[in-house]
Amino acid sequence: MKLGNILIPVTDLDEAIAFYGLPVKFRDGDRFAALDGGGVTVALAGPAEHVTAGAAPSYKVDDVARAVREMAARGAEVVRAPEAGPHETRAVLRDPSGNAFVLYSPL
Repeated sequence: MKLGNILIPVTDLDEAIAFYGLPVKFRDGDRFAALDGGGVTVALAGPAEHVTAGAAPSYKVDDVARAVREMAARGAEVVRAPEAGPHETRAVLRDPSGNAFVLYSPL
């Protein structure tokens, strides 16, 4: 598992891209934009891609379902079970302190 990005839900993707002022690495319409944060990707999620209520670290894993099982065995709460998105399989969990995080694997 490695930190893949910091996911930030936003209401207006154009406004958020302008606000953060970072180079755009990838954009999928009004759904999602990946910004170059200089060593970590800042992932802006438009309303159609909101999977968390607030900012959350996203960890890239080889197998989302397996990683969810392993994290749940260590005390994580599964908020959203693995599901296929337009570009990745992802799941949302909470750590034992209640902090949300995302596990994902590109399709």
